[in-house]
Amino acid sequence: MQKSTVVKEVLECGRSPVYFINKYVKVEHPLRGVIPMHLYDYQEEIVKDFIANRFNIINKGRQMGLSTTIAAYITWMIMFYQNKNVLVVATKIETAKNIIDKVKIVLKNIPKDLFIAKPITDNMHSIVMSNGSRVKASTTSKDVGRSEALTLLVVDEASHVDGLDELWAGLYPTLSRGGRCIMVSTPNGTGNFFHKTYVDAEANVNEFKARTITWRDHPEQSDAWFARVTKNMSPQKIAQEYEASFIASGNTVIQPEDIAYLNMSVKDPQERIGIDRNIWIWEQAEPNEQYIIGADIARGDGNDYSTFHCLKVSSWEVVAEYKGKLPPEIFGVMLDGMGRKYNDALLAPENNNFGYSVILKLKELNYPNLYVEGKRRNAFTGTSLEVLTEDDNLPGFRTDMNSKPLILAKLEEVIRNKTLKCYSTRLVEELKTFRWLNGKAMAEKKYNDDLIISLAITAWLSDTTFAVNERARDINMAMLNAIGIDSRSWKDAKNTGNDVASIFNPQSSIHGYQRKSQKIKTVHGEEIDMSWVISSG
Repeated sequence: MQKSTVVKEVLECGRSPVYFINKYVKVEHPLRGVIPMHLYDYQEEIVKDFIANRFNIINKGRQMGLSTTIAAYITWMIMFYQNKNVLVVATKIETAKNIIDKVKIVLKNIPKDLFIAKPITDNMHSIVMSNGSRVKASTTSKDVGRSEALTLLVVDEASHVDGLDELWAGLYPTLSRGGRCIMVSTPNGTGNFFHKTYVDAEANVNEFKARTITWRDHPEQSDAWFARVTKNMSPQKIAQEYEASFIASGNTVIQPEDIAYLNMSVKDPQERIGIDRNIWIWEQAEPNEQYIIGADIARGDGNDYSTFHCLKVSSWEVVAEYKGKLPPEIFGVMLDGMGRKYNDALLAPENNNFGYSVILKLKELNYPNLYVEGKRRNAFTGTSLEVLTEDDNLPGFRTDMNSKPLILAKLEEVIRNKTLKCYSTRLVEELKTFRWLNGKAMAEKKYNDDLIISLAITAWLSDTTFAVNERARDINMAMLNAIGIDSRSWKDAKNTGNDVASIFNPQSSIHGYQRKSQKIKTVHGEEIDMSWVISSG
């Protein structure tokens, strides 16, 4: 290549990383060996994003060639510009080193004529160029990069980096002189720093440019290919590795489609009341309706919140909700007022820890309808729960290792079956970060599940205290109303030509009529005493 041509090419490559990559970069293909890299449309758009924006965040599926694209861009930067300092960080050094290895492959296959700067140091974790530019791989330790002035920071698999918010707080000042950042990752649920940064980027409330890349963006990946590679994968893994879905990738306790369904129902409350205006009301109390209030209690000055949900039993509709930080005694006064407002609702505060103070306040205020464990309403009469005063029957609901899985399972069931009607944005946001972690259902670090617990208590009590007993009462009454006594034999009844119901004499009904007999004859003519089934009324 003639000198004038070389100078022209160097200038053109320095101006455009897209030109440089498409014309001169070669990469290693697992089947075809070393091949020229020609950017797909989505890769070209990403490289243009790197030039146009200081901060880029990419939510991606696997096998999209993003690591190779970033490596090619880094190679362009350190080859054609002096004193550029690039740091690649990841949770594991092998992950960060993967990009460094790709940079080495690109450098190895660049035409010698284009080398205006050459590698002078090339070790396992770093490359130093003769023009003073360098690239280094590192793990996400607390002090990584703090003493450096970075030109470019690459955070690979960012959603899997624990404590990324703290890491970012330390690294951001190193970019203060015009440095750039690329965060790239497959999703790993919601609520982590990567997810929050991406959401904020889409809402234009931070400096990042957001882009999502899925398997559908790759021109060589067809529906048949997708079906083949995901054949033995779980829906969660498919969502994480190929669909770039934040919610579906997170192993949430409530399934993503059910969270999405609840999110569609979200609406503003009719009013916000209370000392802190954190009581949200969607519907006022209706006459003759029954309500349940379940509450989760916190200290009032920590990271957790005190919460309650008020549920209309007949429609399984959440009509009121609270989430705030009040001292337990004041929260007790609030619960007393809300319970009375909603027709003396069955009130079930959690009685663990700080809940005891709330229950004492409610008893002091003579609240008329406190839930007591083990006492259920009468299945036949439908009478309300009795309020026990014995010391060994503490009112309230105990949340422990035995009860918590049961109430959460009930909540999942009524949400999945679309029985529950709930309109709260606060609840939906908690559900997005409520995940299975080490086999336990819990909120992600730095998030809360207080609304989830209070709603789970409410749903459990609505089903076990009201719904089950209503069904039991209806079934029992229907069964008893259908039973009659007749002294005729089965043979005699059969000869009448009527159906089985005709053997029962309506005047023998146990419910409000005179009984003719308390015995019934079998096919063989034997009399069986049936008086034990019948109330003595």
